[in-house]
Amino acid sequence: MATSLSSLASSLASLSFSTQISQKPHASALSFTSAKSLSLSKTSTPVIAASAAAVPSPVDLETADLKQLVKSRLPGGFAAQTIIGTGRRKSAIARVVLQEGSGKIIINYRDAKEYLQGNPLWLQYVKTPLATLGYESSYDVFVKAQGGGLSGQAQAISLGIARALLKVSESHRTPLRQEGLLTRDARVVERKKVGLKKARKAPQYSKR
Repeated sequence: MATSLSSLASSLASLSFSTQISQKPHASALSFTSAKSLSLSKTSTPVIAASAAAVPSPVDLETADLKQLVKSRLPGGFAAQTIIGTGRRKSAIARVVLQEGSGKIIINYRDAKEYLQGNPLWLQYVKTPLATLGYESSYDVFVKAQGGGLSGQAQAISLGIARALLKVSESHRTPLRQEGLLTRDARVVERKKVGLKKARKAPQYSKR
């Protein structure tokens, strides 16, 4: 009986000793990993990528050149010029200035073909008043357009050019009038009504 008690005591002692040994390395490992992570966090530095200098595109350079050209040709701005006409269509407004030149058309400091996206119909609207009088290569056209879409702006520019040509000579009125270029198109989008889907379209009627 004495031998069995002594063997149990020795086994318990060995178990407690083994648990102490197993706990110590675990604590040291935790301390080592935390210290390592702290040291890494302190020594690591964020890397900032240097942004490349912005290089202006050829389109921006061309726009800047046209802007300088317009400012040099129109001292004092659009309002200070003599041969000027204002055209309107839908919600678009165009202020047009004519000067003797080679037939350039500049809209909002951009070439007309580029501004009107190469649309042949819109370009025809702009060129018709000058073509009617045979002035395609006699005048430079400078336009400041705002509001509406490109279609409305193109038709507003056409009316503005026709009105500016009247200031060149009153004899231009007859041919421009015959082509309908001096008539202000007053049609605008009809507003939506309460209870309707659009200006006039009503929801489907159901009797039951």
